[in-house]
Amino acid sequence: MTSLARGLAVLRCFADEQKPMTIAQASRATGLSRPAVKRCLHTLVRLGYAAQDGVSYTLRPKVLALGYAYLSSSTLAMRAQPLLDALRDELHESCSLGVIEEDEVYYVARAEVSRIMSIALRAGSRLPLYCTSMGRVLLAAMPRTEQEAYLRRTRLRSFTPSTRTDPGELVDTLCQVADKGYAIVDQELEHGLRSVAVPVLGKRGVVAALNIGTQRERIAEAELHSRYLPALRRVSEELRAIGID
Repeated sequence: MTSLARGLAVLRCFADEQKPMTIAQASRATGLSRPAVKRCLHTLVRLGYAAQDGVSYTLRPKVLALGYAYLSSSTLAMRAQPLLDALRDELHESCSLGVIEEDEVYYVARAEVSRIMSIALRAGSRLPLYCTSMGRVLLAAMPRTEQEAYLRRTRLRSFTPSTRTDPGELVDTLCQVADKGYAIVDQELEHGLRSVAVPVLGKRGVVAALNIGTQRERIAEAELHSRYLPALRRVSEELRAIGID
C-alpha cells in the first residue's frame, strides 16, 4: 500500500503545479526520492494515466475518470451544481461549494463567470482554511479545541499584507463567524479579492460551505451584506431542503 500512497502523491503534485513536471520537480513537490518518483511515473505511463515527453511528464485524460467517480457519486456535488449555476446567472459572480479535507477547503462544485484570481479554481482545487471565507465558515463549526489544534499544526503564512496569521486573533474571528453565520474575507488570500461564505447544513450539522468571490474595486462590502449574503443563504436553505448527508 505504500506504493499506492506514493503514486497518489505524485498524481496530486501535478494538480498542485498545473504544468508538466520532471522527476526532480515531482520529487521536490512530494518529498519522495527521485527513484521512487521515477517508478511511480513509469507505472502511471504504462497504465495510461501519464505521458512522457523527453524529461517531462504530463497527465493524460484518463486521470479525469478518477475525479469523475467522486463527482458522479456525490449527492452534494450533483445537487449543488445546478443551484450554483443559477446563482451565478442571477448575480453574475463566480460561486463555489467547498468541504474540509486534510486541513484544507476542497472545491467540490463551482460555477464561474470569469477568472478573478491569479490561480485557476475548479472542482478539485484546494485552498487554506484560515484565510478563505469558506474555510472560516467550516472552521467556525468545529469545537474550540479542534480549531486551536488546527492552528497549531498549520503554517499560517501571509498571502497578502491583510492576511491574519495570529492564532489568537483567528480564534476570535472564528467565534464571530459562528455568531453571525457567515464569513467575509477581504484581500487575505489575494490582493483585490473579496469573498463571502455561508454554511450548508446537513443531517450531521455543517457539511459544506457556499461562497461568492468578487473583485473588491467593483463590489462594496455593503452590497455583500445586502444582496449577496441573502442569495447565498437562500441557496444554502435550498440544499438543506432537498436533503444532504
